[in-house]
Amino acid sequence: MAPLLNGYTNGAKGHLPEDPSVVHARFSDIPSQIDIPITGLEAEEAVEVNLAANLDDPTELCELLEQEGVGKHYWMVVALAYAKQAKVDHAIEILAKGLGTLNRGNPKEKLGPLSLTCWLHMWQSRQAPRMIPEGQSAGETKIKDDYLKAATATLNEASRINPAFPPLFLARGVLNLLRASLLQSTKSAAPGASDLNSDRMETLKQSIKYFEESLRVSAGRNMMAVLGRARAYYSLGRYADALEGYQEVLVKLPNLQDPDSRIGIGCCLWALGHRDEAHEAWERALEINPDSKIANILLGLYYIHESSQYAITDPAFGPIYKKAMTVYTQKAFKLDRELPLTCATFGNYFMMRKSWVTVENLSRKAIELTDVNAVASDGWYLLARKEHYQDHPNLAKAAEYYGKAEGARGGGEKGYLPARFGIIQILILQRDLDNARFRLEKMIQQNKSIEAMMILGALHAEDVFRSQESGVKEDKSTEIKKAIALLENVRLAWKDSSKKLTPDSSVLVYLARLYEADQPEKSLQCLLQVEQMAINDLPDKDSPPEGLEADSEEWHTKLREQLSPQLLNNIGCLYCHPALYQSSTSNLKQDPHTLSLTYFQTALNACIHLGESSPETIDTDALVTTISYNLARTHESTSPPQLPQAQQIYQGLLERHADYTDARTRLAYILLQTSPHDEGPKAIATLHSTESTNLEVRALYGWYLSRSKKRTANIAEDPEQRHYKHTLQQHDKHDRYALTGMGNLYLTTAREMRRDTDQDKQKRSKTYEKAVEFYDKALQLDGKNAYAAQGVAIALVEDKRDFVSAVQVFSKVRDTLGGGRREASVFVNLGHVFAELKQYSRAIES
Repeated sequence: MAPLLNGYTNGAKGHLPEDPSVVHARFSDIPSQIDIPITGLEAEEAVEVNLAANLDDPTELCELLEQEGVGKHYWMVVALAYAKQAKVDHAIEILAKGLGTLNRGNPKEKLGPLSLTCWLHMWQSRQAPRMIPEGQSAGETKIKDDYLKAATATLNEASRINPAFPPLFLARGVLNLLRASLLQSTKSAAPGASDLNSDRMETLKQSIKYFEESLRVSAGRNMMAVLGRARAYYSLGRYADALEGYQEVLVKLPNLQDPDSRIGIGCCLWALGHRDEAHEAWERALEINPDSKIANILLGLYYIHESSQYAITDPAFGPIYKKAMTVYTQKAFKLDRELPLTCATFGNYFMMRKSWVTVENLSRKAIELTDVNAVASDGWYLLARKEHYQDHPNLAKAAEYYGKAEGARGGGEKGYLPARFGIIQILILQRDLDNARFRLEKMIQQNKSIEAMMILGALHAEDVFRSQESGVKEDKSTEIKKAIALLENVRLAWKDSSKKLTPDSSVLVYLARLYEADQPEKSLQCLLQVEQMAINDLPDKDSPPEGLEADSEEWHTKLREQLSPQLLNNIGCLYCHPALYQSSTSNLKQDPHTLSLTYFQTALNACIHLGESSPETIDTDALVTTISYNLARTHESTSPPQLPQAQQIYQGLLERHADYTDARTRLAYILLQTSPHDEGPKAIATLHSTESTNLEVRALYGWYLSRSKKRTANIAEDPEQRHYKHTLQQHDKHDRYALTGMGNLYLTTAREMRRDTDQDKQKRSKTYEKAVEFYDKALQLDGKNAYAAQGVAIALVEDKRDFVSAVQVFSKVRDTLGGGRREASVFVNLGHVFAELKQYSRAIES
């Protein structure tokens, strides 16, 4: 419509205003009044019609125009005056009546009114909803497509009169642009390609042909055609070509503000990656027209993007985000509450505030009123998040809306990454984990998304943890490797400062659990990093009280007391890990057990701090009980053992929880060490009588029997053997301690059996075989059972004299366990075997 309204249909040359302050606004050439000539009177008279007043029902005015048989110019001026006041329906009604009066004359006289009617229908399309709003029927509301059909019909009628009428070329171009906006993008064959072989692409190409034809007939002077062609190029992803077109308009029509070519220049620069230059273009547009709603919202989006480069906790984030929302987005919303892009942007703000009704309203506006697929996608995405995150989520609707957000941007490789994540989150909530993993793997292949790696790594890790908790023996080594590889890639990406990624402690916690069994050193490193991140987040980390230095160990201990007790407890446990003992002592300034004691004590202090801050939400008693038990166990394992301290803690636990079997078990064990002939036996006997079904108690009782029983040559009469047999038959046939104990009994018995005759030797060999059977069963249940493995190797040496096989078994046990005083037995056994093989140097080394 612009070429018919602002008087510059034929371009720029000779029409630029001499005064740069002169601005050509839409409808600026519509007079404030019009004189309608009255025929049949002696003197020439006219009726003056005030077009600047608030125009109402045009019926009487139309009757006057029809009665006086005025020319098309009057009909068009009056229609434009109504359109200027946004009364487009009345304007179209006036033009329809005017066309009725022109039917009797030259058909070419109808071209102008028909062309204007077409533009008005397209204007209606811009204002109409994209789809029928919820709760309304098709008969109640017209949508964009309805008005485009009306515009097409009008344009076809004009084309039948004169298809070469110059203004029709521009109208056809804009009509095709609007049609293309209603067509969704399709999957592209390669990154950077746009809508290959799609209806949308063909429609945009057709619009370019019409714009070029308009330029041809105007000798290249129709700047609206240049703008239209640039818009089509932009929609096709040909940003450099679009930029060239917008720049041409700026050079030839520098004072044109509506539309403003600077807006298009900024959009092209943004798409080409020149964001600062885009910002300058939009700032210039706002400087020229402070009330430009488009410039305001685009600058708001620029500053939102800038704020996204910082973590929410970063001091730089707040001022930038506030500027985006209060200075620009809010002003754009005040200028036009129906602008779809502003609605979508403000919707995100209200999403954070959980104003669900406002989010719903803004999202619907963004979807229904826009003619830009990306904005419609944003609207659907907001609706999906609203359904996803509200107190009672509707997962079916959320999945549907996420799918529409993805589809509006083309789907496939061209789709909307946040919407894909939303779909995956819904799949995870619906426990469709295989589908979620498949989508994540595809996403990682396409764009190496760090977030996708994080989620997929977590899914693999959770699969491993579920398998471990179920107790079902299943090989999950592949899942462990995948999870570690993905999460380590995420961890590595944090070190790239250009990506400005914020480390996520959950990634480190997952890695710590995955490393715990086979690589406890790395597990400890992960948790120590989590601890440091948590300390860095404390508001008072750099404000020690008077008398303490910021880098002192005492101040760090005080800071740790504000952290999670669970985290401190887990770090303390890892410092006590046997596999860490030897390697840790060479790398740490303190003994690992001393560090464990420090962490457990700090964790107890953290429980007190937590209880004070969250007395009703956290079960601190359970935490204190577990951590106290771990503290006591650490006192037991120090060198030399601190048994009185451990005993005191266990007694304190039993005073609060008399049924705490583990504490009773450890207390009985300590009494066996400190009073092996009096209090110890009484305590273990009492414990066994009250907790005879507890396998841990039965294991300790079997250990006690092995050291206190009277030796007997008949294994069937051995009390230890009867105890283990009862455990396996009546309680758990897969109890690994009982199986290993039975193997030890048969091994010891075989070693002491006579071997004078062949019959004695055969009987002895069968006893060894019986021992190996028990060891083998234990190893099937736990492949890392070093005691059972060494038992097999000892049987090979003593029964078969198979020293070579025994060396292999002992070596594997040694490599699995590592060094340290607790694994001395494997080195002693290796030394014996090497001595039997006459390899004395290796025996001495062992």
